[in-house]
Amino acid sequence: MENVVVYTSTNCPHCRQVKSFLNEKGISFEERNIEQNEEFAQQVWDMGMRAVPVTVIGEHKIVGMNKTQFDKVLAAAQ
Repeated sequence: MENVVVYTSTNCPHCRQVKSFLNEKGISFEERNIEQNEEFAQQVWDMGMRAVPVTVIGEHKIVGMNKTQFDKVLAAAQ
């Protein structure tokens, strides 16, 4: 499995859903909270994103909690 990074914010319900989903699948990830680290916020901005959660799996970026997109990307990454 490629590195998985989840950009989050502190009180984001969709961020919690993404983290829970990945945990249920047994997928390790690095969480980067954009409220706690300005550099992480800049990374999201540099990707052209304006909201979190943003999940990066290899070259793929998934915005929000899109189970269909997650399933597709995760199946390809296996």
